[in-house]
Amino acid sequence: MTISADAKQLLERDRLAVAGIEKLRFFPIAVQSGKGSWLTEMGGRKLLDLSSTWTACGLGHGHPALIEAMTKAAQNPAGAGGLSAAHPDSVGFAEELLAFVPGKGDRRVYFGHAGTDANEVVFRSARRATGRKRIVTFKHGYHGGLGVAMKVSDVHIAAGVEADPDLFLATYPNPFRPHVTGPDPIRASLEATIAEIDTELAKGDVCCLMAEPILSDGGLIVPPRGFLSRLLEVCRKHDVLLAIDEVKMGLGRPGVMHAFQLDGIVPDIVTFGKLIGGGLPLSAAVAPAWLIDGPPASALLTTAGNPICTAVGRQVMRTLKEEDIPARAKRAGDRFLAGLRALMADSDVIGDVRGEGLAIGLELVKSRDTNARDRLLTTKVVYRAFELGAVVHYVGGNVLEITPPLVIEDSEIDLAVDILEQSIKDAVAGKVSDETVAPFAGW
Repeated sequence: MTISADAKQLLERDRLAVAGIEKLRFFPIAVQSGKGSWLTEMGGRKLLDLSSTWTACGLGHGHPALIEAMTKAAQNPAGAGGLSAAHPDSVGFAEELLAFVPGKGDRRVYFGHAGTDANEVVFRSARRATGRKRIVTFKHGYHGGLGVAMKVSDVHIAAGVEADPDLFLATYPNPFRPHVTGPDPIRASLEATIAEIDTELAKGDVCCLMAEPILSDGGLIVPPRGFLSRLLEVCRKHDVLLAIDEVKMGLGRPGVMHAFQLDGIVPDIVTFGKLIGGGLPLSAAVAPAWLIDGPPASALLTTAGNPICTAVGRQVMRTLKEEDIPARAKRAGDRFLAGLRALMADSDVIGDVRGEGLAIGLELVKSRDTNARDRLLTTKVVYRAFELGAVVHYVGGNVLEITPPLVIEDSEIDLAVDILEQSIKDAVAGKVSDETVAPFAGW
């Protein structure tokens, strides 16, 4: 594959002008535009998008309804935020989100710019409102890139970030790699995790437990069914708030509207980001009023709740319902999983294929005899897929995270399976050198 002159020029400008601290690169991509499930590079090459910008563009690129909502709001904006004024789209967004998210009692909506600040506000509010300090999250989890949210994210802690001093990291049950042995290791691992959490919550000083319904950046781990319901049970036992981080894995992607519905629960707190803004900076936390309704001015972002982003957020919720996106994601996911599992049957380096709806993980290993993780191969597969015309990233060191737009067509799914098959074969055959992927460390 030859990188176009225009792409090379943009990449060099990017190197010289944009801070590396906010870059997570897997290949030399320079994007010019997008439409539906496709991205167009500088120079005109088209790439099938199997990431959706880490799910933020989950309704695809340039969805007509979102463009219309954005354009209408931008033509007559009511200021630039909801900090010191109410406007119809900020209030309407909050009202509609309360109706959209299952729950009881008096609740409020915090809106911000990214999942990071939504989770940050939840953690700080839980500490203030309960008078307790400790937070429970999970090993290999991710809840944000700044503040407390970063310091309770094990993905960052493992990379050298100082952990919050009042954090307990619990073990997330992984059916492919159970942490307990025995005749039924998956069930035993689930029980061991619940017992571990029960011991911590019994100490009486935990303000909040936050869990991802599918552990995304830690390796696209789909927990055993019943995991969330058991978490809710143990939280209720010890009067601890249960927060579910739906930032990446919710909003139709797992084949249901909210990922926590896979276990039939209603948590105390739900946080949103990425897709809720349709690609624009918007996040939200839905929580009890006693938790986040004060003190005034204790979580300030000047442009949070701005009329353009909240107008698009309202349209995202309408589109999810009007186009029955969860059912569409379920059907598409079944097709995608079937195609990938057929590849697995003929490959010794595909250790596992797992997922719910269009939240899919393909784990690459040195051999299925050992299931030893193969990070270098994974890096090369992702790079080769880029060369062959698809954008896919890896998480957890050796897992392809496949999260395409929820509007992906059947023919595009079949093409994606073909590209991934060839990418794996080519990487195994040595068609991507160590030197080629060295500058693209990813996580």
